[in-house]
Amino acid sequence: MPASSPAVSQSGIPHYRMFIGGEWVDTTTALDVVNPATERADSTVAVAEREHLDAAVTAAQAAFDEGTWRHTPPAERAAVFDRAAAILADRMDELATKSVLETGMPIRTATALGVGFPMTHLSYYADLTRKFESVRPALSSGPVLYAGTIHKEPIGVCAGITPWNFPASTAVWKSVPAMAVGNSVVLKVDEKTPGFALELAAILRDAGLPAGVFNVVVGDGAAGEHLVGHPLVRLISFTGSTATGRRVMAEASRSIKRVLLELGGKGPNIVLDDADIDLAVAGSIYAFALHAGQACESGSRLLLPSALHDDFVERLTTRVKTMRIGDPLDPATDLGPVMNKAQHERILGYIDIGKAEGAQLVHGGGVPSGAGFDRGFWVEPTIFTGVTNDMRIAREEIFGPVLSVISYDSVDEAIEIANDSDYGLAAGVWSSDNTRALDVAARLQTGSVWINDWHNMSQHLPFGGYKQSGIGRELGPDALEEFTQVKSITVDMSGELSRRAYGLVLGNGR
Repeated sequence: MPASSPAVSQSGIPHYRMFIGGEWVDTTTALDVVNPATERADSTVAVAEREHLDAAVTAAQAAFDEGTWRHTPPAERAAVFDRAAAILADRMDELATKSVLETGMPIRTATALGVGFPMTHLSYYADLTRKFESVRPALSSGPVLYAGTIHKEPIGVCAGITPWNFPASTAVWKSVPAMAVGNSVVLKVDEKTPGFALELAAILRDAGLPAGVFNVVVGDGAAGEHLVGHPLVRLISFTGSTATGRRVMAEASRSIKRVLLELGGKGPNIVLDDADIDLAVAGSIYAFALHAGQACESGSRLLLPSALHDDFVERLTTRVKTMRIGDPLDPATDLGPVMNKAQHERILGYIDIGKAEGAQLVHGGGVPSGAGFDRGFWVEPTIFTGVTNDMRIAREEIFGPVLSVISYDSVDEAIEIANDSDYGLAAGVWSSDNTRALDVAARLQTGSVWINDWHNMSQHLPFGGYKQSGIGRELGPDALEEFTQVKSITVDMSGELSRRAYGLVLGNGR
């Protein structure tokens, strides 16, 4: 292993250590990192105890107090991120393969989204860093003449808590914007998919990031809970389930911490009657089956006009039957396994719920047949028709390759169904009339709406949710703002402040 690598060879496989205060830290507790396609441990990882979490926060606070990074000019911070992005580009194939082994994501997806997205997003954050203005003037126009400045300052120690489904993207989203404006970061990554974040720590160190500014610890929900309650942590950025997000928000409220929450979704995918059917069929499969449906913004509710329903479903199922399920390292594979046994059982349980609720199973519904599926966590792409929006499979986030098809008779009805959800993360509209599609998009209660597309996580567009899908935004031109606090400083220019103040408070002549 390279000297800068977070991994050492142990029992013939890589063993990943945590990164605290600029050093690789091992622990007496280690877990297997299991390949979802084989159920085999391809690596192990050190897992944090409370002392390691506290050490990471202490290191981050010390780096912030020392001030080298937060007083580094924005252009120099941006240069660190640019160098890191270049290293990522050089190591794309290696890191994409690592992502496949940890997440089960097909190699095409892992290369384009698992590593490609984080790389381009890192470069975008570098551009934002160069343009960031931490101070801007403010002049009065009222009866009191003053000169002032508005300061956007770093908050301090920010803790990021990332999920297992897209560990690379979320590691970048939760750490780089925070560091861009001068904060220090403790990133708590899921123990099932730790590799990318730890490699990112090595890459940023090699790119010139000072010790203590970025710390990576590995742990479960209890580790995240400890960070949320830590008195030195001033902001929590969390991606995960809505249920866990509620707990994060409640715990953070005890010390009035800032929170950014990117939570669950139940994306409505609306096909209008003038849509390009072939495009909408392909796009609807992409919407619900990318990464075996393990994306919070998946299009898991497909809303079809009644007149198009039967033909569309027939084309959809015909196309789904051509999908190749299998070895995620094979470039020909379309659909890999789901993450682990618990996820596998959860998805199959929801399929049983759908049947019990009276929905019609028209494709899938179980483990694929044939050789190679006796090990690993496999679920066929599954399509239900006859779904009504009050069914659990239409209301609850399944987080698997399960599609609920709902028919509608008017566009108003489709919008009503789409908005009848606790969630509001993402939605889609398919139409050959952009004006009509934009009108529908404007009426949808979601943070993102994709027209004739899905999963468009462009670095230029803010991403986040309405309702119980979250608070705050990642990506887009204002991404850095979430990690700042605002201070105003004014200087009285009239020369009369003392006279006015004494007159108001003490009375004239006293």
